[in-house]
Amino acid sequence: MKRQTSRSWPLTVRGSGALLIAIVSFVAARELGIVELMYIGCLLLALLAAGFALLHIGRRVGQAERTLRPDVVPVGSETRVHARVSMRSVSPFGAIRWTDELPEALEGDARGDASVFATRSAGADQPLDIAYSALAVRRGVWSIGPLTLRTTDPFGLVRRTHAPVGDTRIVAVPATIPLPHVAISAGEAGGALHASSDQLGQGADNLIARPYVPGDSMRRIHWRVTAHRDTLMVRQEEQESTHAATVLLDLGAPRWDTSARDGTGQDPAFESALSTCVSIVLRLARDGYQVGVIDTDGTPICEPIPGIDAPEDVEQMLLRFASLTSRRHDTLPGLAQRYAGAQAGPIVLITGILRLQDADALAPLAHHSSLPILLAATPSADALERATQAGWRTAAIGPEVDLAGVWSEVADRGAHHIDAAGHVYA
Repeated sequence: MKRQTSRSWPLTVRGSGALLIAIVSFVAARELGIVELMYIGCLLLALLAAGFALLHIGRRVGQAERTLRPDVVPVGSETRVHARVSMRSVSPFGAIRWTDELPEALEGDARGDASVFATRSAGADQPLDIAYSALAVRRGVWSIGPLTLRTTDPFGLVRRTHAPVGDTRIVAVPATIPLPHVAISAGEAGGALHASSDQLGQGADNLIARPYVPGDSMRRIHWRVTAHRDTLMVRQEEQESTHAATVLLDLGAPRWDTSARDGTGQDPAFESALSTCVSIVLRLARDGYQVGVIDTDGTPICEPIPGIDAPEDVEQMLLRFASLTSRRHDTLPGLAQRYAGAQAGPIVLITGILRLQDADALAPLAHHSSLPILLAATPSADALERATQAGWRTAAIGPEVDLAGVWSEVADRGAHHIDAAGHVYA
C-alpha cells in the first residue's frame, strides 16, 4: 500500500471566480469608497477559508487497498478491480471524483463520481468502495494506478487531491484457446497407451503379488494369496508409462517482426504463436502427456508440464509467457541436427516466417518424431508443401485463423484409432 498526495491548484472554477471577485471587491472598495464591497470580499474569503478547513481538517482519507480478481488474466478477458478507501468527514456534503490510472494494455472506464453521502461519514471512518472492470488487450506485466480521489468542500469552492493507493501489478498472459481431444495411435503416442507392470520373480501369481520384504506397508498385503502360499505376499507395484511430447517454439528474431523483440504484445503474429503454443501444451497435458516446452536452440522455456492436472505448473508457464520476447539469433536451420539419432514422441514446431530452404532443413526431423506437426505464422506456400512431402503435418496459424479447426485437421490427418483390446483401425 502506498500513500501520497499530489499537489495542484486547490480551487475549483467556482472557487477561483470567488477569489477573483473578492480581490476586485477589495480594489473597488478602496478606489470607489464603497464599504459594502469590502464586506462582500470578506464574505467570499471566509467561505474559501471554511472550505479549506473542511477539506484539510474536517475530512481525512485513511487506509486504502486495491484488489484484482484475477490478477493473472488472459488477453481478451476481463479482470474485476475493487478498491476500498477509508474516509472520515465532519460534513456529509460534497463530491468525490475518483480516477484509476490504467496502462495501455488494459481498457476500461476507470473513473467515476461518488457522493460523500455514500461514505455515511459523520465523524467516524467509513469505507468508500470503488469497482470497475478492465479488459486485457495486450500481453505483458503491467501496473494499475495510482488511484486518485479529488474531493470538494460543500460549497464547491476548494478541492483536494489524494492518491491513497499506488500501483498494483497485473499480468496479461496469452489467450488460451480450448482445443478438441484427438485420438491417436500407440505409435504416435510415443509408447504404450496403457499402464504396464513390473514382473518380479517367476510364475503367474507373481504378476499380481510378490513376497513381503521389510519396509512394505501392511496395507498392501494380499491376504488371499498369503493364505494360499502360507507366507506374507504384497500386491505388485504398478508403473504407468508416461508419454512425452515436445512443443518447440521458435523465438528467433528473424522469424518475427522487430516489435516482437522490442516489447510484448506488439507483433500480432508472435502473439498468435504464443497463444497457439500454450493452448497446445494444455491440450497435450490433458491428454496425458508430459510436455516439454523448448526453444529451437534447445533452451527450455519453462518447466515440463506433467500429464495430469497441475495448475501450479500451468500458472508458472503462463507467467513465463507473459514476458516472453524474441531473441536475436536464428537457430531453426540447425534444429534437425539436435535430434539426429534420437526417436521422439509427438513434436509440435511453431515458427513465424517459413521459407523453402527452412522446410528442406527441417525435413530430417519429421522422421525422428512419431507425430510431427509444423505450424507457421507466415509461411510461403511452397514451404508448407515441401514440409508436407517430407512427412510434416503442416498448417498456417495467425490471429484470424481458427486454431481449434487447424488442430483437429493436423492432428487427425492420418490418425489411427484403437479399441479397448488394442486393435488399431485406420
